[in-house]
Amino acid sequence: MGACCSKDGMHSGRYLEERRVVQKVYDVKEEDDEDQNIQYGDCGARIRLDGFSNFISMYTQQGRKGINQDSMTVWQDFTGEEDMYFCGVFDGHGPYGHMVARHVRDNLPSKISKAVKVAQQSGHNQRNNDGDSSGNEDSEDNHNQKHSINTLSLSSWEACLIKAFKEIDQELSLDTSMDSFCSGSTAVTIVKRGDHLIIANLGDSRAILCSRGEDEELVPVQLTVDLKPDVPSEAERIKSCEGRVFAVDAEPSVYRIWMPDVDCPGLAMARAFGDFCLKDYGLISVPDVSYRKLTDDDEFVILATDGVWDALSNTEVVRIVASARRRSLAAKCLVKGAVRAWRLKYPCSKIDDCAVIVLFLKDQPTYSFYSKSDSTRSNLNDADLVTRIPKTCHRSPRSADSEISLNSSQGNWSNIDEISRVDTVLKMPQGLTLRRSSKDVQEVEAH
Repeated sequence: MGACCSKDGMHSGRYLEERRVVQKVYDVKEEDDEDQNIQYGDCGARIRLDGFSNFISMYTQQGRKGINQDSMTVWQDFTGEEDMYFCGVFDGHGPYGHMVARHVRDNLPSKISKAVKVAQQSGHNQRNNDGDSSGNEDSEDNHNQKHSINTLSLSSWEACLIKAFKEIDQELSLDTSMDSFCSGSTAVTIVKRGDHLIIANLGDSRAILCSRGEDEELVPVQLTVDLKPDVPSEAERIKSCEGRVFAVDAEPSVYRIWMPDVDCPGLAMARAFGDFCLKDYGLISVPDVSYRKLTDDDEFVILATDGVWDALSNTEVVRIVASARRRSLAAKCLVKGAVRAWRLKYPCSKIDDCAVIVLFLKDQPTYSFYSKSDSTRSNLNDADLVTRIPKTCHRSPRSADSEISLNSSQGNWSNIDEISRVDTVLKMPQGLTLRRSSKDVQEVEAH
């Protein structure tokens, strides 16, 4: 199932011939989906737009493993300010992962908006206290005051985002309608205001920027780091909290978080909402916040869950989006291309859920498509990575299965019955819930 909210936007430029090549390689079909593919209801998405948008394309599709645990949201005029967009994708995992992801989707934007408004008002009051209270407020002063209220420093934005993420995690811990002890969700969000882009990342979903290179080619710029347990700074924090980080023999390249004395749950990410069985052992819900100043060379931003990144490189993702004939089909073409790549690369694995948001940055696309490297994953220089992305971290193979199947006849969790690549959660003790202390794990295992 999918969701789409874009107006038609025809691409132009020299890349059109390349578009046909990309369609042939990835078997991407741009069928006419004027009405039939605009689906109403949940569809994994929450959309707040003033009518159709020429800047947003979004689509989600359920994989082959059960309920779609991916969610996404787009807010136009975020915090009530014109020309501000909020976009986010969320990838749930575990038995209640879909509920966690949807809770985050439905509540995180409003939490951030509230925190931002409080910070803006606080800054305004502080300026009034420090300023000259002459009492003369002409129209120019009112304009400058209004502008200053809507402006926050990066450090203030970071504080607002961290506060909102923390509040969401606290809500999850108290919500009795879902058991998030061994279930959780990633989050990658952006806030765009004018030429300012603020990114907040939690887990292993990813955001990339498509920008023009020196020769006018479109190149991917990775905006986030996949926050895996083997990232040195993440591993150090986990170990300092008595959590363990290691890879099992069957998956020597996939590092996971484990409890101190019991080999569970084996979570393949270092930050997430929920998963409270690991919150005492180094797993955190603090987002990695970064900033990028957009330029005239930047074309669009892509947010996607790992179902896309497991199958396609950053360069391939940019190629597919840039070669979509209409903006309204860009996200769908990317998801279909990822599904096609899954079938070719991992024929014995179940296809993961996919969710994609594409935020176009310009009114009229004038792409001139050319790629220097189609075979590499994302040959990024240090300069390509935005502020605060550690140069020492390296990417491990991504998680391909963000859900494990429930055997209803036995009531036990088990790995999927087909050959899989990587499960986000490897093992959960039977009967362990949020209402039981993690110290009881040994007793559960003993019985």
